[in-house]
Amino acid sequence: MLLTAILVFVAVFGAVVLAALVIAGTAGTEKKQIIERLESLQDSVRRGSREESVSLLREEMLSRIPVINRWLVELDLFPQLRKVLIQGDVPLTLAGLMASSVALAAVGGVACYWRTRALPFSLVMAAAAASLPFVYVWFKRYQRFNRFEELLPQALDLMVNALRAGHSLISAMEMVAREVPEPVGLEFRKTFDEQNFGLDMRDSLTNLARRMPTHDIQIVVTAILIQKETGGNLAEILEKVAHIIRERFRLKRQIRVHTAQGRLTGWILTALPVVLGALMYLKNPVYMSRLWNHPTGIKLMYAAVAMIILGGLTIRKIIRIRV
Repeated sequence: MLLTAILVFVAVFGAVVLAALVIAGTAGTEKKQIIERLESLQDSVRRGSREESVSLLREEMLSRIPVINRWLVELDLFPQLRKVLIQGDVPLTLAGLMASSVALAAVGGVACYWRTRALPFSLVMAAAAASLPFVYVWFKRYQRFNRFEELLPQALDLMVNALRAGHSLISAMEMVAREVPEPVGLEFRKTFDEQNFGLDMRDSLTNLARRMPTHDIQIVVTAILIQKETGGNLAEILEKVAHIIRERFRLKRQIRVHTAQGRLTGWILTALPVVLGALMYLKNPVYMSRLWNHPTGIKLMYAAVAMIILGGLTIRKIIRIRV
């Protein structure tokens, strides 16, 4: 009876925390955008007689609770994860992401143990539930990078037209920031703001490449920096770069078309055991529950999970072609 009460308390607590995070996730978006706009200024360097780091007074919000925020800033935990949150433009703080992961792990693990009474399997399900927020963040980052690559040729065409009309490179970036939708417009706005703060062109473009570590933007940044050192017609260079990026994007789409059958096969083979097991349990719970009530069944479940993961990774390795 005591164990049941504890499990109910943990499940309810996790559900409340998760609901609070969902409600609070929509708040503070404007403040987070301002903070992200200044994020790239943290590691920039100002070139002169000697290199000195640019230090702007910036209060980074890692949590909406002041005590936890101060503790996370002092410890500087998971810097790469914070970078992924900014790159994915996810309206969550680092503390919110960790809390949502813990809440999902508590709810999933307790619900699974309550149903199966198998502790090892419940721990596996808790770990799988805890990984869902991180999978969501990486998926948003992947979507944002794809959208950036799709809109980048349009931004380069706008820059080419502005340069041929007599505008400077900085003015062309401002036009891109004003006319091109996000995420290209937002990232170029950050670069333009860095120029207004007095950063060197090389530093601001390097920060752009760090915020959006895609091959296309690296090509653009490299082309601009080489032109600054060697000279030449920048409009013509950017026009050729835009053509290369369009052809590369078209090739990637063709590869996705040719590998669509393999991706669909991977999704079906991965989801088929889970869906089939759930349907069999709904049809005959007593028959299906022997799978996790018997020691041999638990071993078979572990083997099945391992084989599904191995098969999914193998198919992914086959169909993933880098361009």
